[in-house]
Amino acid sequence: MKKIWLIAISLCLATTGAAHGKETVRIGLISPLTGDVKTFGESSKNGFLLALEEYGKTGKYTINPIIADDKNDPTEGANSALKLITQDRVVAFIGPLTSKVTIPVSEIATKYRVPMITDAATSPKVTVYNNKRKPYVFRACFIDPFQGRIAATFALKDLKVKTAAILHDVGNDYSRGLAEVFKSTFEQGKGTIIAYESYQKDDVDFSALATKLRSKKPELVFIPDYYNKAGLIARQLREKGVSAILIGTDGWDSPELTKIAGNAIMGSYFTNHYSPERKDKVAQKFIDRYRALHGAVPDALAALTYDATMILLETLDRVAKPDAESITKALSVLKGFHGVTGTISFDKNGDAVKSAVILRVEKDGPRYVTTVNP
Repeated sequence: MKKIWLIAISLCLATTGAAHGKETVRIGLISPLTGDVKTFGESSKNGFLLALEEYGKTGKYTINPIIADDKNDPTEGANSALKLITQDRVVAFIGPLTSKVTIPVSEIATKYRVPMITDAATSPKVTVYNNKRKPYVFRACFIDPFQGRIAATFALKDLKVKTAAILHDVGNDYSRGLAEVFKSTFEQGKGTIIAYESYQKDDVDFSALATKLRSKKPELVFIPDYYNKAGLIARQLREKGVSAILIGTDGWDSPELTKIAGNAIMGSYFTNHYSPERKDKVAQKFIDRYRALHGAVPDALAALTYDATMILLETLDRVAKPDAESITKALSVLKGFHGVTGTISFDKNGDAVKSAVILRVEKDGPRYVTTVNP
């Protein structure tokens, strides 16, 4: 059904444009449609297509969308970016959404001078490397230092814990960077990190780590990783008798989290980009339309990709000519875009200045706890 809908959207856009003599513009999406975080990719694609559908009603151009599957693999992502730029000749693209894939892709976008807006890659290295700005790279999400500080501050001030343990994937920029920021913020707030443990990407047995944490008895365990790994860790921690509060990050936002972890994850917290409980006309319109099409409430990945795509599409309508340089220049001065995930402005590094939310995992889905402003 989803494949049929994709074809229908593409045909509808093409037919509408042809009927009105609109110029055709190619834009891309790079997302993990298969692989270990494929639910992220599915949501991202849905948000992308919904934005195209909305734009197709009144937009200045006919959009020819080209979607590539990066499989959450840096090499696949780089190959996808090269194809989009050198063969498909896109004027800009959305994604990728994980930091480990987006960082190498950002280098390609910079080399070929093609603008990209990552929907969800939060590592600072995406837009800046060695203190040098990558001028063609932007993002619709907040960055890890902000997210890590929020999680640590929430643990100290709201949850009132004084000791914490951190478990992170040492080979993942996203996970490692968040772990470092949480640690420094928590310690600056007079909290004590009593365990700082790492694991590898392909690890599935965390029993030894769980046993170690049980003996140390932390009040809280911070797990900055994606839902597939976080759910597995949570389950094994509980099986070994670790009763600490669990807190995570935006990578937890998937219905698969509770399927993997079950009751082990209930009552835990995570930082995120938006809540479906958000009371806002733009957000509610998006949520209602998404639910009607897919029979589910959109997660943060769908919302972020929708926002990133709408930013690009609205920029296209503002520029005199739909080329890479014009689009990049217009994106560089973006201020006050009213999106599903909040009001977005790009700072000097192309990073989104926006608020974040804290959610609590419940049986009926993530529930809103509080909003934190930058």
